[in-house]
Amino acid sequence: MDTAMYEAAAGVQVFGYVVILVAGVACVAGLIWAFRLGVKVRRREPAPPRPDEQPRMPPSGPVHEVQERREPDEVPRVADGGERLTPHQLGNAGTKRADDQSRSRWSPGSSGSFGGGGGGRT
Repeated sequence: MDTAMYEAAAGVQVFGYVVILVAGVACVAGLIWAFRLGVKVRRREPAPPRPDEQPRMPPSGPVHEVQERREPDEVPRVADGGERLTPHQLGNAGTKRADDQSRSRWSPGSSGSFGGGGGGRT
């Protein structure tokens, strides 16, 4: 074989190595750029709160759950020919506090649950 063939094969092989090297350098440059961008964005963010800025318990003590009976809040009707109601006119909650706050109790003779096997109310 002649040396021209070896030289041509070596040139293609070197070109492949150069392409891989350039692609690797581009990836590393991209990672360095992304890291520096992240550091720059992080510096613009506010610092985490200090211990004296943390939430505190109210002076009255911990807040507990409130149990209350709720009843549906009726949607107001619009008179004939009146303007329709918009969402901000309806209010936030679909329920209101019930006037009667007594809890309903279990009555003897009822099964207690659907399919509970009891005789039910008779």
